[in-house]
Amino acid sequence: MKKWILSSLVLFVLIVAAACSSTEKASKDEEKESASQQTDVKGVDTEEDEELLAAKNKFEPLGAIPIPADNEMTDEKVELGKRLYFDPRLSGNNKLSCMSCHSPGAGYGDGLAKFIGFEGFQGPRNSPTIINSGYYKENFWDGRAGSLEEQALGPIQSSVEMNQNLDELVKELSAVPGYVDEFGKVFNDKITANNIAKAIAAFERTIVVRDTAFDKYLQGDDDAISADAKDGMKLFAGKAGCITCHAGPLLSDHGYHNLGMKGDDGRYNVTKKEEDKGKFRTPGLRGVAHTAPYMHDGSLATLRDVVDYYNKGGGDHANKSDLIKPLGLTEQEVNALVAFLESLSGEPPKVEAPEMY
Repeated sequence: MKKWILSSLVLFVLIVAAACSSTEKASKDEEKESASQQTDVKGVDTEEDEELLAAKNKFEPLGAIPIPADNEMTDEKVELGKRLYFDPRLSGNNKLSCMSCHSPGAGYGDGLAKFIGFEGFQGPRNSPTIINSGYYKENFWDGRAGSLEEQALGPIQSSVEMNQNLDELVKELSAVPGYVDEFGKVFNDKITANNIAKAIAAFERTIVVRDTAFDKYLQGDDDAISADAKDGMKLFAGKAGCITCHAGPLLSDHGYHNLGMKGDDGRYNVTKKEEDKGKFRTPGLRGVAHTAPYMHDGSLATLRDVVDYYNKGGGDHANKSDLIKPLGLTEQEVNALVAFLESLSGEPPKVEAPEMY
């Protein structure tokens, strides 16, 4: 009897041990399979993250705006520059101001394909935004101004823009006691064309867009831009090749390129070099959603139009850049690229018109 009981106990222990072993093996197999699945998913995510990170690493934040040694920024100078920027006395007929073509409410452009100048003159080019203009090495579409100060005086003197003689302007402003006092305080000097240029340039250097959704993303906020915008960033830095010209902190190479558009010799008018015919400056892209219409002639109404233009390979100008080729983007990729451009746009500074003297 005792032997039978002992044998039964041994058999029971063996059965329990076998069952536990089987359960443990099944559990380990499940854990192994689960781990394998996680590894596979992780592998895919890692691959995607590496592509995203590689694209992200090609971009840089926009640092502080460069200030020339001979035009220090002060609050008082900026305020004077703002007053001049809004003052129609800077034009020959006292009707146009800098703000006429570079309005805060229109992305510091005018919202028109081509500018309307003195006495209704129909201009040949789009009014470029002054957003981030202080970062450019040269200004205007054709780069004819070597500084923001030089740029500030260009439209004032142009017969088709503001048509104001600088000597006459100095006399006119010198007859305004408020301006005489303000220039004296800011420059410890009388009113001169040079001081006018410095004040306007100082104000324009405050029109900066660098706190965009994309900049927040660069700073580590992964949710600052959409999944579409991230796909667009990869296209921008990869398949679409936009970063070839829109590179660096400003998203501009500071160069000049022919995109295939006819009818304007562009940079050639400055350099007189045949290879510069039809070339125009590469604009920076922060704030871009606010500055429609696009291109030097304002011929493209929306960002999607711009992407479509590049996607088809540009126009057929004889001097078109070799960089401009059909991109082969799908509809989904075009949408993603537009989403990325929109993430670059931020909000331009809001500026209220000051009281005039």
